[in-house]
This record gives sequence, structure tokens and C-alpha cells, in this order.
Amino acid sequence: MTPTTTLTPAAPAVRRPAGGGSALRSARRRAALEWIAVHSLAIAAALFFLLPFVFVFLTAVMSDDQALTRELWPGTWEWGNFATVWKTPGFLTWWRNTLLYAGLGTVLAVGSSIPVAYALAKFRFRGRSLAMMLVIAMMMLPPQVVVIPMYLFWAKQLDLAGTLWPLIIPFAFGNAFTIFLLRQFLLTIPKEYTEAARIDGCGEFRTMVRIVLPMAKPAIAAVALFHFFYCWNDYFGPQIYASENPAAWTLSYGLESFKGAHQTDWNLTMAATVMIMAPVIVVFFFAQKAFIEGVTLTGVKG
Repeated sequence: MTPTTTLTPAAPAVRRPAGGGSALRSARRRAALEWIAVHSLAIAAALFFLLPFVFVFLTAVMSDDQALTRELWPGTWEWGNFATVWKTPGFLTWWRNTLLYAGLGTVLAVGSSIPVAYALAKFRFRGRSLAMMLVIAMMMLPPQVVVIPMYLFWAKQLDLAGTLWPLIIPFAFGNAFTIFLLRQFLLTIPKEYTEAARIDGCGEFRTMVRIVLPMAKPAIAAVALFHFFYCWNDYFGPQIYASENPAAWTLSYGLESFKGAHQTDWNLTMAATVMIMAPVIVVFFFAQKAFIEGVTLTGVKG
């Protein structure tokens, strides 16, 4: 018996289109152009916000003769400008005062605002709506309205003029903006969690610390960054209370006097600006995930 042989038809040869490499490059170029067209507004907005920082940095590394001229690119990169600024008398003192103001002020504001926000979000008591209205009213009240009576109280009654304590101590009694944002976030936490903790025998303080605060970490991080940036950039407060004492100046106020001390040395002024902005940018870069998550979750809820 003769065995039957089955012939498998050969697979058809795949023919590559002529000019395959150029066609692939053309497709990639077309995809890149489509991406740019879709994101053109975002790119334009990014350049709009980025160009001032580029201008400040390039001016900071220019020579005295080239700063603020028509030449936008440094002829020689003067990195020594940053060392000159760092060695300026009083600059380290301004750094220390700013860290004290921003760090201690943030800790006091967030620590004192959390219990108030928790009470406004989770407790039901008479006058709760009125208390919330007062918090919102304090947010809408400009600080310039109360600056004169507050200055008279801190400077004349407590003799704290020429220090940063009139700016730091009030944060120990809460901050309206921080209370509002934390309260809005705490409203999104289901009440079943707190009720279960109470059934297990937890008091209100322990419930807040062990149950609610771990769930509110994104909101706490967001308000802490908000408050830290506010204190770091604050110019009005140090000008009112610490202007008469150079030993209590902060970076924001010291930068103004630095520009006055170097009226023609704009490269040094820009170098000082870069050194003041750098910590804020670094902090936001490493904490942007928690910051954006906290801002997103802290929505407006009744």
C-alpha cells in the first residue's frame, strides 16, 4: 500500500512596501504633529509660565555688564553670583527666620485647625451653621482691615514689635482657610467609620487620631503645602512687624532690601530670587502627588 503524502501549501511571501523606512518615519512625524496640534494650547500655556523662570535664571548667571541688556543668552556663565549672594551679610539670618516662620507656622496652623474641622464636619450641635459662616467670613476678610488694631495689640500691649511672633502665634488658634478645606474633605469620609469606632469604645479624640486622620492624609498634606508656601512668600506680614529689626527679616522682605543694596547688580538680585524660589519648587516637585490628590479630593460639599 502506497502511503499518501499531504502537501502543505507554502505561505505566501510577505512583501514589504517599497520605502518602508521612509513610510515609518512619515507616520511618526504625522503622529508627532497631531500630538502637538492637540496639545498646542497646553504647550503655549506651559511656555507662558516657564519663560519668566528661564529669564530669571539666565539673568542670574550673567555678568554685571550683560544683565538686562538685549543679549538674552549669557556670554559667560557667572556661577559665582550665587556664592556672592550666599555670603551677603544677613542672608543666612533671613533663611533661618523664614524656615522658622514657615515651618512652625504650618505646624501650628494645621495642628490647631484639625480639631475644629473635625467638629464642624462630624458633630451636630446648635450654632454649627453659624460657626461655619464665621469661618467663611474670616476667609473673605482682608488682613489689611484688621492690621492696625492687631499691630497695636502685638506691638504696644505685648511689646513684640520687631519679631516674627505676632505672625506665628495667631496660627496656634487655627486658620480659616485650612479649617474650611479640611472640613470639606472630612465630610467625604463615611460616618460609618466613626460610628464603628465609637461602638468599639473609642472616644472622640481617639477616633479622630486613629481613624479619621489616617484617611485624611491627602487633605492634610495639601493644606500644609498651601500654608507653607503662603508663609514662605509672605511679604506683607514681615513688613508690618519685623521691618524695624533686620535680625528678624525673612527672605521675601530681605530680597527687597537686597535689591536696594545692589541697584545696578541685577544679576545678583536674580540670583537671590532663584535661591529663594528653589526650595519651594523642590518641595512641590516631591510632594506634588499628595498635593494634587488632596486638592482633587477636597471638593465643595454641603
